[in-house]
Amino acid sequence: MKFRVERDALANAVAWTARSLPARPPVPVLAGLVLSVEADTLEVSGFDYEVSTQAELPVHAASSGRTLVSGRLLADITKSLPPHPVDVAVDGPRLSINCGNARFSLPTLPVEDYPALPTMPSTAGTVAASVFAEAVGQVAIAAGRDDTLPMLTGVRIEIEADTITLVATDRFRLALREFTWKPSTPGASAAILVPARTLADAAKTLTGGSEVTVSLSSSGVGEGLLGLSGQGKQTTTRLLDAEFLKYRSILPPEFSSHAELDVAAFTEAAKRVALVAERWAPLRCEFSDGAVTLRAGGDEESQAEERCEVVFEGETTTIGFNPAFLLDGLAAVHSETARLEMTTPLKPAVLSAVGGDGDAATYRYLIMPVRLPS
Repeated sequence: MKFRVERDALANAVAWTARSLPARPPVPVLAGLVLSVEADTLEVSGFDYEVSTQAELPVHAASSGRTLVSGRLLADITKSLPPHPVDVAVDGPRLSINCGNARFSLPTLPVEDYPALPTMPSTAGTVAASVFAEAVGQVAIAAGRDDTLPMLTGVRIEIEADTITLVATDRFRLALREFTWKPSTPGASAAILVPARTLADAAKTLTGGSEVTVSLSSSGVGEGLLGLSGQGKQTTTRLLDAEFLKYRSILPPEFSSHAELDVAAFTEAAKRVALVAERWAPLRCEFSDGAVTLRAGGDEESQAEERCEVVFEGETTTIGFNPAFLLDGLAAVHSETARLEMTTPLKPAVLSAVGGDGDAATYRYLIMPVRLPS
């Protein structure tokens, strides 16, 4: 195998595939990336039995072939190469990389021991890349991190005709976003649970093109795959075999009060006041006509207080929130003004965007209040 390739294109493709490599591979070959050259196309691929990644790019090939090398080392090398074309060749048990005056020689791994990558599922439809990346980012922040509760570490994807709903929750907050897409089959319907970290990573890195192609298979419980592709890159991930919460019953049907907040001003005030809050201590929000007063700290601790102007309707309300969770929601609404709807100080409040149109107005962030000390 021997080829020449542009430095930036190679570094980008290797970095894309190396992201799926396990930190502690169960077998040595899973720490590697497969380089395959056929005609004038290089395919770089990685797989850890859960997530697969592949990237294709054009090269000037002198000979075809297939080899396996350490993925993280290759990623470190390719991103640090000087700005010149890169010559890559396999000579016996070693891979050579020449770029300008830089020379590297890497031992290869037994490529015949590398597992076969899963086949990309059948195409389910396409969605605008920017919309998909934004929606996943807005929802994934609410997913849990505790792997002992797998149903909370995923993003539920519900497909109903031309609408996709993404939902995630860690039991203390819940994020929901709806958007439209172009299904391959009219009237399509499906519901799957995808690992949140994998989905968020893929969504952020597939934004180079105008569309993302969504592929889906569900051959059996725990055996389904989600595929995402665009701009010469594709990834698959195994679905989570867990039942998601009945989240619709959690969403409050009505509210007794609401406040419209200037997101930038409220966020900065909340950050300042939260500086004195001890770990897990609540941010106290006292809503009244025309203003909200933010407080944190206790009688024997540091204290902070700040008043912000708001548009408020309803009876005077004092409610407490985990400041980090509240700030996450404010950052995710992607709007200059947000609406915070409340019922009682102990029932869920819902944050959403004010203004915008179309898909921009279909995001809701539910946050559970924190009981305030009397």
